Amino acid sequence: MKRFVLLCIALSSFGVFAQRLPELVRPVNYELTFTPDFEKNIFAGQETISIQVLKPTTEIVLNSAEIDFLSASITSAGVTQDAKVTFDKSKQMATLAVAKTLAAGPATVQIRFNGLLNDELRGFYLGKDEQGRKYAVTQFEATDARRAFPSFDEPAYKATFDITVIADKKHVALSNAKILSDKPGPAEGKHTVKFATSAKMSSYLVAIAVGEFEAVEGESDGIPIRVWGTPGKKQLSGFALDAAKSFLHYYNQYFGIKYPFEKLDLVGLPDFEAGAMENTGLITFREAMLLIDEQHASISLKREVADVLAHEMAHMWFGDLVTMRWWDDIWLNEGFATWMSPKPVAAWKPEWHVELESVRDTIRSQGVDSLQHTRPIQQAAETPAQIQELFDGIAYGKTAAVLRMLEAYIGPESFRAGVNQYLKQHAYGNATATDFWTTLAQVSGKPVDRVMPTFVQQAGLPLVAVHAECNAGSTQVTLRQQRYVFDRELFNRDESKELWQVPVCLKKSGDAAGAKTCRLLAEKEARFDLPGCGSWTLANAGAEGFYRSGYEAPNVRALADDLEKGLTPAERIMLLGDVWASVRVGRKPVTDYLALAEGLQYETSRPVMSEVLAQLEYVDHYLTSDQDQSQYSAWVRQLLAPSIERLGFEPKLGESEEDKQLRFRVLQVAGGTGQDPEVLAWARNWTDHVLASDSPLDNTIADTAFSLAARNGDAALYGRLVERQKQAKTPEEFYVYMGALLSFRDPKLIERNLKRALSPEIRSQDTVGVISEIMDLPEGRALAWDFMKAHWDEIAKLSGGFAGAGLVDATSTFCSAERGEQVREFFTTHKIPSAERGLQQSLERIQNCADLKSQQGPRLAQWLSNHEVRAGQ
Repeated sequence: MKRFVLLCIALSSFGVFAQRLPELVRPVNYELTFTPDFEKNIFAGQETISIQVLKPTTEIVLNSAEIDFLSASITSAGVTQDAKVTFDKSKQMATLAVAKTLAAGPATVQIRFNGLLNDELRGFYLGKDEQGRKYAVTQFEATDARRAFPSFDEPAYKATFDITVIADKKHVALSNAKILSDKPGPAEGKHTVKFATSAKMSSYLVAIAVGEFEAVEGESDGIPIRVWGTPGKKQLSGFALDAAKSFLHYYNQYFGIKYPFEKLDLVGLPDFEAGAMENTGLITFREAMLLIDEQHASISLKREVADVLAHEMAHMWFGDLVTMRWWDDIWLNEGFATWMSPKPVAAWKPEWHVELESVRDTIRSQGVDSLQHTRPIQQAAETPAQIQELFDGIAYGKTAAVLRMLEAYIGPESFRAGVNQYLKQHAYGNATATDFWTTLAQVSGKPVDRVMPTFVQQAGLPLVAVHAECNAGSTQVTLRQQRYVFDRELFNRDESKELWQVPVCLKKSGDAAGAKTCRLLAEKEARFDLPGCGSWTLANAGAEGFYRSGYEAPNVRALADDLEKGLTPAERIMLLGDVWASVRVGRKPVTDYLALAEGLQYETSRPVMSEVLAQLEYVDHYLTSDQDQSQYSAWVRQLLAPSIERLGFEPKLGESEEDKQLRFRVLQVAGGTGQDPEVLAWARNWTDHVLASDSPLDNTIADTAFSLAARNGDAALYGRLVERQKQAKTPEEFYVYMGALLSFRDPKLIERNLKRALSPEIRSQDTVGVISEIMDLPEGRALAWDFMKAHWDEIAKLSGGFAGAGLVDATSTFCSAERGEQVREFFTTHKIPSAERGLQQSLERIQNCADLKSQQGPRLAQWLSNHEVRAGQ
């Protein structure tokens, strides 16, 4: 499953009762019939579960939630017994008890039931398109199949599924497998769609979609592919179809296992909480993550759609073909798919340089793992809320980064061979972390089974401190590891006991391009010799390691003087992250980072420059004061002037997509953080011109121009944007206008946005995101916080699953002890069970930010004052 916005959350250990099923039986096959009723918003269900009774018993326990049982019986050895059903709502379990003991061996369970087509975006739920047409769709991961049918709703209980849907004649019915038959009846105006027997899969991967859907069709390597949407959107399907065809072929080649299911359906849905879901053979998406106008879509959205699609398709092998045995190994699903997804995208669009985005992703994951309240990759979880909380930045981002490091350590071909052997060994079954790293160790001959546990089974990440000196014509490098945390006092006490086995790769100035020396740092401290001497030594050559590097001041200065010639773009990105990490814990002043940024003033790589720009915005939001704001803005304008001069304000004939995207990111920061009057005037003029025209938007430009025009915009501009949002022709256009509206700084307009968040104008899936975006605005934080507290009862109805984590995560934008205490008090009395870890992280982030501001704010002010004097001389 791909999150719409990856929420970085983590937590303390759990101390609650288990909610696992007793090991009495195993399911073999489900025969399921669903009859949705769109008039009454309910569905009728009937199922026969073929099971294998493991030992004599008089009861069978299944998962069930919000299901009304009409009848239940169990057949064994030719004898059918009615079952008495009792419920444990707290554990979401139903016990079927019979009078006579069931013998070990085959049996069947027969249940008739009714359920609610809910509006909670989970289980079997109802959605609507822009015209009010209803559709019903399922979303089961992690523990919501039990809301649609009584089931053994744990990943280890794999079975096959025979699904039938009785739907209105006008409705298309889709499921995991191909359609076997589609016949009229049984009632007038109905048709009965019977699907083929599915592959063996876990219950959370079962999927059904019923509604007025339309598709475009294609195929790849003999596998039919269809992209579905609600009526009137077929013209938005071409980009996703082309990408899916390319990605499926790539995966077939890479894994050496042909796509393991008979067909692939991709469905874009207006109402969908997550970004996408990897149901076997039937992947569901937020429509904005699938259906785009290729000619006018922003470049960033094209990249995101491709990434999400590649991620979900990778799950057909990692997660669907081979599934983790229990949720503590969810990283085997999500981390693998995150690691894998850049590969087919890079093969399809090499000009996008997705490999550099992977380095940026590593830095973001290190940010999550630098908190005391992070968690190990492999984390115990028992209850649905605990399981939900595992879908975080550790399961996705950190795991992917560790896998990239491991791939570099043992070599891409050995890694691929090990992955393929692992998939073949566990196809259509379940696996554990130990299964994975044992296989890779056997295939590669390297101690993967010693390296991986240090990154998977303990929380946090190492900082590798580097001391290098020239001695007798060689460079003696001393490396020392300790756990890195943002807590400045804790880090600088250096009392951490953790020890990692870290694949470290070194290079120095003067080395040939691509040359590096790699060693396994398995002790607290070790020394390595490099041939020859140089002015600098880099501790993460290739930028593939999941560790921070600590450099002494002379080494950083020498690296800064040789950025363009000595370091690759990936290494420049990682160096920026490492220097900022030293700033965070007081090892270096923030001015060292700004000096490094000045050395990249003429940088042309979009990912490198994007990393700089993001940090410039952070400094603006959290480290500047009212007194030095204008000086900082002037410095930013000066820093970005060469980029604006090179790129200009308008797209150029024949330019790369990289330059086009970089242009508008530079302008966004120049106009926002830099408050450049020329850029702001351009944005307002462009916005006025576009709003006076009916021409389609170029959304790459619109994202930047609209947001800058809105910064100082008035109620009249706000009203024009609201009207255009209502007339949006594509899902992307709707969100472009939403982004523009959320950029207004006027307090009265911010309050209008907050009121809209709970109005019918905003889908429930977007409410929490709107509030979170407003909390990210310096001018909007207090207003959004007060609004959230005042309207908690309404918002809490939407705060299950990912949304709940989003609400808590949004508070981490605060940067004062006073606000931190308010957050603690509020969520102590208004608990969100699936965000307990996230709350601890948010409180820690607030505390760390306040500390960073107190220690680095004065240094920044003094540097800006001196800089201004020098600039004026």
